[in-house]
Amino acid sequence: MIRPFLLTLALLAPAATMAAEPAAPAADYMPSLITDTPLQGRQLAITMVRKTIGSIQRDDAAKKRVREKYAEDPELLMHAAELVAIEFRTIAEANDYWRARAPAGKEDATR
Repeated sequence: MIRPFLLTLALLAPAATMAAEPAAPAADYMPSLITDTPLQGRQLAITMVRKTIGSIQRDDAAKKRVREKYAEDPELLMHAAELVAIEFRTIAEANDYWRARAPAGKEDATR
């Protein structure tokens, strides 16, 4: 369990030194949590996690070094998947679980 903690620490440490630097305005990659399908919701969750990590760790070389480590470590990959699952849950709730509680083939008139 100590390895994921150290990895997180390694990702966050450079961000502390960059905190004083103002971030350049980014394009709005997430204008809404509302998506048409669960697949779009999952893709948005992945984007959210990637953008969050990119905002925290701006050093491309450091990101590449970490990627090489977790690409071969199933435990670290599982932690990455957990982050996507957390974001996906938020998106699913925002989409009222894609209004799937109605019978299949029926559109939700409130959308």
